[in-house]
Amino acid sequence: MPQLTTPAYEVPVINTQVHDSGNTPYIMAEEGGHHAPTGGNNHNPASDNQHKQEPEFTIKPRMTDFNADELRDAMSPTGPMTPNPFSRKNTSIDIDDYFTGPRDILKHSKWPLFMQMHGSILPKMIVPLIWMCLWSAAITCIDKYRTNMGVDSVLLTVLGFVVGLGLSFRSSTAYERYAEGRRYWAQLILATQSLGRVFWIHGAEAEGVDPRQSLLRKVGSMNLLLAFAVSIKHKLRFEPYTAYEDLEHLVAHLQTFAQEATAAEPEKLTLKKKNFFKETGEYLGVSFAASNPRKTIKKASRPLGNLPLEILNHISCIVDKMVEDGQLKVPMQQTLAYNNVALLNDIMTGTERVLTTPLPIAYTIAISQITWVYVMLLPFQLIDKLDWITIPATVAAAYIILGILFIGREIENPFGEDVNDLPLEAYCEQIASELDIIASFEKRDPYRFMESSHNLPLFPASMAPYHIWMSRSEDRVRDAIKSKHNTVFEFRKKIILDKVASRAGHPGEKKPSSEGTATLNGDHNV
Repeated sequence: MPQLTTPAYEVPVINTQVHDSGNTPYIMAEEGGHHAPTGGNNHNPASDNQHKQEPEFTIKPRMTDFNADELRDAMSPTGPMTPNPFSRKNTSIDIDDYFTGPRDILKHSKWPLFMQMHGSILPKMIVPLIWMCLWSAAITCIDKYRTNMGVDSVLLTVLGFVVGLGLSFRSSTAYERYAEGRRYWAQLILATQSLGRVFWIHGAEAEGVDPRQSLLRKVGSMNLLLAFAVSIKHKLRFEPYTAYEDLEHLVAHLQTFAQEATAAEPEKLTLKKKNFFKETGEYLGVSFAASNPRKTIKKASRPLGNLPLEILNHISCIVDKMVEDGQLKVPMQQTLAYNNVALLNDIMTGTERVLTTPLPIAYTIAISQITWVYVMLLPFQLIDKLDWITIPATVAAAYIILGILFIGREIENPFGEDVNDLPLEAYCEQIASELDIIASFEKRDPYRFMESSHNLPLFPASMAPYHIWMSRSEDRVRDAIKSKHNTVFEFRKKIILDKVASRAGHPGEKKPSSEGTATLNGDHNV
């Protein structure tokens, strides 16, 4: 990556406006700026020579790669940045994104639940249901045209209890893992919010440091919190490198094993495109077509390290430096910072525990075998009473029983990319947004908002704003504060009595007077 040498001059204040030219929106810098593309296909003359010597594999351009010779403003290099790297699943109209990937829990569907396909387990049950239909049809035909295949239905009672017990255990353990995974991500959101406030709000300005440098250090520290969350997401999905759209710009400046492996083995980032049959087989839940999710890790020829742990090391160093420089002056602030760093470590190990501790394979195999034996025996027990209706009855029963089994299998790993898995992209987007909200707070004058004319300190007992109360004596302010509770209580009591009287239909009862309303809501003279 080229090294940039920036001249020492004051950075002008740049007002940005978003423009839309054709299909390529960009940001226009009004003063000494440049066009910063935010999407679309941008032609780069320097890339023409690269296309002439294409390697056997195609490497996606990285966000952090740019040519310093073509920069019009060394202080603000252009790059193929996007405003929201987490938004693909929320905005994509690709049919594959409808049937795969965690669903967007914020979207509202007006379809009745029994008619919804997105999130349903039905696609993965197509093959098993077809097999059960053929199986029950074969048993029925043999029973009708060859020999009697019926058996006593007592097996339904005996095996039904065992199958129900096994499916209940399978579903409860799977949902427990799902709920535990969600709990860890909720704690991650809490920890990033707390550390974000420590870095931005509680952290004092370091003495003798350029204010711009101090601000950029704080923003960089908060970006590490987002990088930690995003790196955990990729680690839980067995994506060990750094050149991902939502991660590379957050960790490109860090010295990590994953960063070195990414630079040394760029071809490992490009996975071979799946053929139609393999992709269809995975979608239908055919186990023979499923790929090993750890394939990328097993093929690595360089150490990949532990990216979340390495980012956590950087965060710990920042907290230590803030304490050393006296930026966290209150012991409670230091305790808060270190406790949340420890919480991040606990979250990292906890999510790994959920991922790597599935239900013991003996339970999984036994429950699956017992369930399949039960549904395979259904036609033999239904044929004598249901005749040809045995076929649809068996398919319906198989859908109910196997559906519960398949749901437990899908949510057992809550961090994957199935439709019913946790929406980790949405959680990372929430963390990014909330860190930006914290950083947008201006803390240089913390009492400035108190002096606003919109601040009504004694509402609803008085509508007088802050500056009116400042013009009054201290005794009057104290008396108003002391009597606020009684004033509000009396007014609410009067409202209740008036409502009771109006419902009773007494025409002689007086309506609430405007004088009483003025007493509560008041004006500037109250």
